[in-house]
Amino acid sequence: MKNKCKVITIANQKGGVGKTATSISLGVCLAKDNHKVLLIDFDPQGNLTKGLGYRDSNSYKYSIKDALLNEVNDIEIIPEDYVIHTNEDVDLIPSNILLSGVDMQLFSVMNRETVLKRVLEKFKDNYDYVLIDSNPALGLFTINGLSAADSIIIPVQAEPFATDGLNDLLHTIATAKKQINPNLKIDGILITMTDSRTNLSKHIASEIRLNYGSHIKVFNTEIPRAIKTSEAVLSGQSPIKYAPNAESSLAYRKLAKEVEQIGKNITKARHEFSR
Repeated sequence: MKNKCKVITIANQKGGVGKTATSISLGVCLAKDNHKVLLIDFDPQGNLTKGLGYRDSNSYKYSIKDALLNEVNDIEIIPEDYVIHTNEDVDLIPSNILLSGVDMQLFSVMNRETVLKRVLEKFKDNYDYVLIDSNPALGLFTINGLSAADSIIIPVQAEPFATDGLNDLLHTIATAKKQINPNLKIDGILITMTDSRTNLSKHIASEIRLNYGSHIKVFNTEIPRAIKTSEAVLSGQSPIKYAPNAESSLAYRKLAKEVEQIGKNITKARHEFSR
């Protein structure tokens, strides 16, 4: 029997916390562990798309914008037309600035919160993991990302005011779970941009674990700040390909193992319950 596809949304309404780097790096690491992975760029800035080398929107036929609008207009979606097969063993549905404003077009649509979920149903059978790189806001796109997801990973940077707005995001997740996606889970909070040389970074990471770890999983893996990550984006490669032995790349490999283990634990729990 084919393993069920798991959809994970990488979410935080704050920008600059490492959502895109996490989406790309985690996806590539999962692919290296022989999983079939689809990345969804769900941000009008299109940074995930650019980070994999597709800076020119003329280099691909359709984007996630087209999939959303075709879904609400009941136009057939042929998955092969939307997917880019990258040279890093992950597939991509790209995004660009044309996605901006589509959320306003969706406001008058029936079941507008589940448009992305309905789109992904046409793609999921071909993948083990779908990772959604969400936009830095708490709007309709974020709600669609929560509706479509099985679980959430929340990157939080180890810097002052890191958790500002986190309670708002958790409230939004709880509301989405109650009203539109009762099976939604939080896989964990991921501490990013750590600096082992500073006591401040260590203190903030410790505070995050202390304040949230009792009721939300905080991943054991922490992602260090690395200039290689920024260089990778400019080169159009994932950080994993650009600098495979960098400390941050090795950390993402460990994170992939933790994410895989979550799935194994769920499967084991189901099996034990069935007995």
